[in-house]
Amino acid sequence: MNQLSRRDLVLLALLTLAWGLNWPVMKHGVTSYPPMLFRALTLGGGVAVLWLWTRAQRISLEVPAGKWQTVVWLALPNVIVWQVLSVLALKMLPSGRASIIGYTMPVWAVIVSVAFFAERPLPRHWFGIAAALAGTMLLLASEFTRLAGAPFATMLMLIAAFAWGWGTVLLRRHMTEVPTVTLGFWMLASALPVVILATVAFETALWRPATPTEWGSILYNVFIAIAFCHIVWFRLARLLPPAASGLSVMMIPVVGVFSSMVILGEQPHWQDYVALALILMALATVLLPYRSR
Repeated sequence: MNQLSRRDLVLLALLTLAWGLNWPVMKHGVTSYPPMLFRALTLGGGVAVLWLWTRAQRISLEVPAGKWQTVVWLALPNVIVWQVLSVLALKMLPSGRASIIGYTMPVWAVIVSVAFFAERPLPRHWFGIAAALAGTMLLLASEFTRLAGAPFATMLMLIAAFAWGWGTVLLRRHMTEVPTVTLGFWMLASALPVVILATVAFETALWRPATPTEWGSILYNVFIAIAFCHIVWFRLARLLPPAASGLSVMMIPVVGVFSSMVILGEQPHWQDYVALALILMALATVLLPYRSR
């Protein structure tokens, strides 16, 4: 199994912080702003930033002949379904708890990899999955009543998490010869027409200029959550097996919950602290070095 280099560990830490903080930031952005218009602006801006980056670094965006169908197939669960459903659910759910449901992704990734691709996670990964699942349930414990009152939003986020888990498994199996930045650029670009059509079809009556706070959320997503974080995540997803890559980002919902407490004034519970310890244990099952046989 591949191990993370020191550079990858630093990128993972930055990814965890950036995506964790993005949940309350994005909640500010979509509370009163049309969610599909928000997503169209952030995806469009993120794709533009990545295009400028590839030009500056002289990275080819060429896709091998006959591979465009695979690009769209990979974009569907990893970007299109996740980006559309998660932002719709976030408008109806507390940001911290939405992030927790979204990051049930590692469980779905393992189920898909075992059921459909006959992969066998390491024993330590099974332990990590159990610890992460227990931590997730604890984080949700204080929100079950509210979640029961928003079953549609909860279901949207669960479908988004399943799609992301499925896509994580596919990423490691397809188009490994294409540079991560190139594949990431075209996957994100593939989602852009979908969200543009969605906002044109359903939200034109709600369009308005964004407020300064909403612009702050949009710009954070353009440069950090879309352009930077997605490329880092696609690299990790292709480098590690599904169980390991999923568990490697389990600190993100913890950051999302605690940053929501600070930014949005949500109060911590004892479950939050126990869940933090469990998720750190799950993270250790991925990041601790392996003994050679």
